[in-house]
Order: sequence, then C-alpha cells, then structure tokens
Amino acid sequence: MKNEKSDSIQINRRYLDSLVIEGRIVGAPHPSAQVTVLGKAFETPIVPGALSHLKGGMAGYAEGARLAGALCSVGMGSVEEMDAVYARNPDVIKIIKPYADKEEVFARIRAAERLGAFGVGMDVEHSIDQDGDADSLVAGFQMKLPTMDDLKAFIQSTKLPFFIKGALSVQDALRCRELGCAGVILSHHNGLLRWAAPPAMLLPDIRKAVGPDFILMADGGIADGYDAFKALALGADLVCVGRPLMDPYAQEGSQGVAKALRQMTLELKGVMARTGSKDVKHIDPAVIHPIHF
Repeated sequence: MKNEKSDSIQINRRYLDSLVIEGRIVGAPHPSAQVTVLGKAFETPIVPGALSHLKGGMAGYAEGARLAGALCSVGMGSVEEMDAVYARNPDVIKIIKPYADKEEVFARIRAAERLGAFGVGMDVEHSIDQDGDADSLVAGFQMKLPTMDDLKAFIQSTKLPFFIKGALSVQDALRCRELGCAGVILSHHNGLLRWAAPPAMLLPDIRKAVGPDFILMADGGIADGYDAFKALALGADLVCVGRPLMDPYAQEGSQGVAKALRQMTLELKGVMARTGSKDVKHIDPAVIHPIHF
C-alpha cells in the first residue's frame, strides 16, 4: 500500500538534504564546469532530463540546452517531432520506451541514427507501472520488460552510444556495462519504484564497481547547483534535471530553459569555488558529509 513515507521523490529529497558540504576556500582555484562526454565538450554537466509530451514541444526544450552549451535528453515523441528536435540541437540522447513490439524500438533507433543523434537509450523501468503490472500501457503503446538478449540486440544494432535509464544498483550498472552500454542513467522514474534508494546514495558504490570510464548520470530530484555538486562529488559524470526546467520553458520557451541551466551552472561553480574544485573531475568526495537533523 502506498503511503507518504514510501514516496521515493520525498525519500530522495530527504537524502540530498541530509548531505552537507565542507568548505575549502583558502587558495582555491577559479573553477570550470566544462565536461567532455565521449569526445564532445559541453559547458555544463547539467543535462535536461528526458521529458515527454511537453507543452510547446521538445524542439524548443532541446534548443534551450544548445543555447546553454548542455547535452540534452528527450523522451517519448513522434518521428516528426524528433526531426524538429535534431534540426535545432543534434546533441540529444533519445530515450526510447521498452515497446513490446521490438520493431518499434529498432525503428526509433534507426530514426535517431538518421537524424544524427548524440546517443540513444531505453528507460527499462517504464515497462512496469506503479501498480506492479509488468506489461504496462504508455500513451496507448504496450510495454514489455526487455530480456538481456533483447537489450543486447538493441545495443548491437547501432553504433550510437547506448544508455539504459532506470539502473538503480551495482548489479544493474555492471550488467549494462557487460551489455556494451556507454553508461547508465540512475533513476526511479519519478517515483515508479516506491521505497527506492536515492540515486546519489548509490553512486559511490556504483562508481567503484564500474570504474572511471563508464558514464553515470544521476537523475531524480536535482533541483539546483548544490544538488548537482553533491551528485558529482559522489561519483556522477552528469546530472539530469527535469522539473526545474518545466516552468521556465512554459514561460519563456528555449530562452527560459537556457537561463535556468546557466543559473544552475553558475550556482554549481560557486560551490566548486568554495570547495577548491578546479573542475568537475577534481571534486573531492571527502567534502560531502552526512548529517542527521
């Protein structure tokens, strides 16, 4: 039975709020928030999350990321909408639903290749709804939890970097690396899994298990530059932000998204400056401490 205590969004928020930051200001260098992802440079490690069915469409959302120099991810949408997205920003990871009809998956992978996508992925956790139905219906499409063989076939069908969204354990991350993924997006998909462990809490163990070259994106509850800093310090390469961009996009379109991303990045750089972190790769995890209020 669902109750307030089991809400994974609230659990995640409480966990992030339980982490405090040690200042290291004496002799601190001026920081850079630039990151390089699979050979491509970006101005920020903050990535617009894979939202779907946005009012105003996903093309303007993706353009906002481009204006801020950010990698972007997008969710469910028609091939025609994807044409518009990639016309305005090619640096987009297309997250594909786990369709029961495998040809639907392959068709979307081929479309992403044709459009010059940065990468593709699959949010495997969306195959199971909040009530526990293992074959859920999403926007009229039947979903199905993919097998390891299914995932291997999807990944091997493309030369694009492949990311699995919904990994939430060391075991999942290691399986994804074994399958040939470029990385994973650690997510409980807006609370689909109740009592879910916060992604930030799992990051240190996952990073230790997969090594430095497997991309880890932390998704879920990142609300500002401080949250982003905490996740990066704990082992993330990138952080995904969704809800904090929705109102700016609704109010100011792509410029609103860009403005919000720049503000969060500025806040992140402020924390980096106060902790002696010259760049994202040199954030010392030892500056993060748990505290119980």
